[in-house]
Amino acid sequence: MSDHSKDAAQPPTTVGHTSGRVTLPVEEGMDDRLTGILADLGADAVRNSDGTWLPEIVGTLPVKVYATRFCARGDEAWAVDHLDQHTSIYVCSDRVPALVDGPLRIDIMAGFLADQLRPDTEVDVSRWWQVRDRTTGEVLAPSGWTVRGEGSECTVTIAGAHAGHVYTVAFLAAQIWDSTQIYNYTTNHWENDPTRVKEHSYNVAFPDTWNHVRDDLGSWLDAHPEVDVVRFTTFFYHFTLYFNDRAQEKYVDWFGYSASVSVPLMEQFEAETGRVIDPEDFIDAGYHNSSFRPPSPFFLAWIGFVNRFVVEKVRTLVQICHDKGREAMMFLGDNWIGTEPYGDLFATTGLDAVVGSVGSAATTRMISDIPGVRYTEGRFLPYFFPDVFNDRGDPIGEANTSWITARRAIMRSPLDRIGFGGYLSLAAQFPDFMARISEICQEFRDIWERSRGETPQSAPFRVGILNAWGRSRSWMTFMVAHALYYKQADPYLGVVEALAGLPFQIDWLSFDDIAEGVPEGIGVIINAGAAGTSFSGGPAWADPRIQAVIRRFVAAGGGLIGVGEPSFHIGEGAALQLSDILGVDREMGWSLSTDRYPRTEPDHFITADLGADLEVGPVAPEIVTTSADTLVLAAGEATVRLSVHSYGAGRAVYLAGLPYSPDNARLLARALWWAAGREQEFADSFVAEDPRVEVSVYPDSGCLLAANTVLEPVSTVVRGAGHDYRVTLDAAGSQWLPLVHQQG
Repeated sequence: MSDHSKDAAQPPTTVGHTSGRVTLPVEEGMDDRLTGILADLGADAVRNSDGTWLPEIVGTLPVKVYATRFCARGDEAWAVDHLDQHTSIYVCSDRVPALVDGPLRIDIMAGFLADQLRPDTEVDVSRWWQVRDRTTGEVLAPSGWTVRGEGSECTVTIAGAHAGHVYTVAFLAAQIWDSTQIYNYTTNHWENDPTRVKEHSYNVAFPDTWNHVRDDLGSWLDAHPEVDVVRFTTFFYHFTLYFNDRAQEKYVDWFGYSASVSVPLMEQFEAETGRVIDPEDFIDAGYHNSSFRPPSPFFLAWIGFVNRFVVEKVRTLVQICHDKGREAMMFLGDNWIGTEPYGDLFATTGLDAVVGSVGSAATTRMISDIPGVRYTEGRFLPYFFPDVFNDRGDPIGEANTSWITARRAIMRSPLDRIGFGGYLSLAAQFPDFMARISEICQEFRDIWERSRGETPQSAPFRVGILNAWGRSRSWMTFMVAHALYYKQADPYLGVVEALAGLPFQIDWLSFDDIAEGVPEGIGVIINAGAAGTSFSGGPAWADPRIQAVIRRFVAAGGGLIGVGEPSFHIGEGAALQLSDILGVDREMGWSLSTDRYPRTEPDHFITADLGADLEVGPVAPEIVTTSADTLVLAAGEATVRLSVHSYGAGRAVYLAGLPYSPDNARLLARALWWAAGREQEFADSFVAEDPRVEVSVYPDSGCLLAANTVLEPVSTVVRGAGHDYRVTLDAAGSQWLPLVHQQG
């Protein structure tokens, strides 16, 4: 292999200072500084944030003006005059034991924030509330319990509780303080600002409120000719988020629909679908239909119903914007529930753009891959809030981490724009930080200008991620709250995080998608997750058709990668239903009498770049080999951590877990090439010797980009198409190289 380091002779990191593709938060009181800051960052758009207002000067600046628009809060006068037209949420009391036979009194608001939620006693409680004996599963007749008191004093008394049984109360609660504003209010200590109010929410399921939201948008646009882009933040229903009695998060599910309920909407659902709602459909034994739960038929029907309801109204609001010559942008957060950006209806909204918060490579792809809009924008961290911008904070460190994380995804599927949020006046007090984000903005523009928006070169096969959600939760799998760390999810989320920056095309597949066979073009299927979760599959693996489809696919030459407890469903002598393909199974403690003699393989294509011991995260299951042909590549504490197994003409890889790291991303890339049976092509696919450097190749543009994914300098060689490219990268640095074409 020849050394063409001369051909890669140090082109500049950037193409000079350019402008565009950047949105900056602005606020009142900075008129004399705005022009200079906008020029330094090359920003061509400005926006306000929650709690700030656009200064009058924006109308004279040569930039696009975004203005935040709420559809479920923000008009406090309307909210207070229509307190009965609130949004609601289904919540459940604590599990309360009866210690003696007889009456049992349950304080249903124990542990809830009374400023946020108020038990809705104005509805028909016998219909929309429910008391359950959680020991027997019995639903108590409404005649067996009574409701007393209001607000935080509301109690339910069960007349004939049984000693030794546990009871809960499922109840509808009015949301009297918006969930996102609670976070902003407490984070920024707005309690010390007498001008701040605790904003009530209101609900477009009520015709009066819908008419007001619709008509007021047109009036507002007429009154604000300076606004070019309406930034809807977001629409009507918030993801499930409620707080405890100390104003701390009590429950958060970024995909939760428990706060999309109201009596008129539920009655409309029943009329449209013929289903009768049981409060337990939402409470779900206290799990609230978490995205980790295999979705029930009811929950899927409710999502579909709310999606249709929301999209219909979004179309109307977008059309109002368009009729008045404005663009309409959706913020993917806050009240995004019901929009379903990866659903079939989203493109029909007419939205021009989606903007979302970038917290990882996966969340970057979650935004950039959304179909049906003209452009996408990522809001980068850190948010310009005082929790970071203080004497003890590290805003530059957070900016660097955010950038190198997001850049991995941008190199594969670029956002069209980036931006920031919060208080510009606060960030401007940190000049070194402002200088650093100016560099980041320029580097982002360079990626666009040098790659010309071209999708980079990918492996010659597609990767399918198989779970219960499929395409509807593209790049959203294994997340609890937006890009936040959870120990139990990290070994699986790392798979998605790694893929977000690797050169593979991804298909998100549900079990329905493969019922008749694996789609053409898929080379490897990944099934990852903990036992019983929607991501592993749970009861889907009880279906013999699904098992048979995967077996036929692998036997015919396809690849399977299982992570954690893939295909877990106990039955017919196996815990992992695809254990015959994987060559391993979960030890349940039932087969301890079986002797096993695992074969180990210290050197293998998959582990060739692994610089240290394989990190799999917190491993709960004990995994054992089931076949003499299984090769164990890594083990620890008497359990398999990494193994490979051939099956017919195909191959399978098992991993106990894969939290994201550069080493693990490289290991996953190698595992995919090996499982696809194409490992001989890997060495020539433009790969850096050092896994900390990732490469994107743009053949039409005649260049490649090597990027350092860590905050320390790296020197390495990139190999591809018969050539070597030597690169030396600063911490978080990147370098463009001219693509040397193979001479024939």
